[in-house]
Amino acid sequence: MRVIGGSAKRIQLKTLEGLDTRPTTDRIKETLFNMLSPYLYDCIFLDLFSGSGGIGIEALSRGAMEAVFVEKNSKAMRCIKENLKAVRMEHKAMTMTTDVMTALYKLEGEKQFDYIFMDPPYDMGLERKVLEYLAESELLAEEGVIVVEASKDTDFSYAEELGFSVLKTKAYKTNKHVFLEPSGRKEIC
Repeated sequence: MRVIGGSAKRIQLKTLEGLDTRPTTDRIKETLFNMLSPYLYDCIFLDLFSGSGGIGIEALSRGAMEAVFVEKNSKAMRCIKENLKAVRMEHKAMTMTTDVMTALYKLEGEKQFDYIFMDPPYDMGLERKVLEYLAESELLAEEGVIVVEASKDTDFSYAEELGFSVLKTKAYKTNKHVFLEPSGRKEIC
């Protein structure tokens, strides 16, 4: 796995051995960031279920002002910290070794995020739990966007009743990215 674009382009990133994390493939990451890149400059980025940190690091490499990485697996967090050091971006990052719901609660009132990315374990309903929290939260900036990486079959039909609109869905072979915003806003992505 490597950084695809920006100031840290081509730098190799470490990942955990085994199945504890599912790093987003370079091809899917490139597709995602081709959609996000025009909007990343000076944004504040939240990377939930960070794994090895590849998504948040890509955002920093492409101009994000700051990224917060949330990962409860301490081995994965060590990997994130090593990767941040390798790309020389520790000063732009905040790391939280805790579960996502605890992190969201701790961040409340402290920061607002332009992008909230989450890649939870597939088919466990964790994305819905996070979206339910975010629906009542002040963590998403007024013009903010939530991006969820999920299995291809994950249902998001409940998003509207939580107060979110699906901006777009980009499907791949086995998974997809779903872009959400608070309902009633003009499209920005």
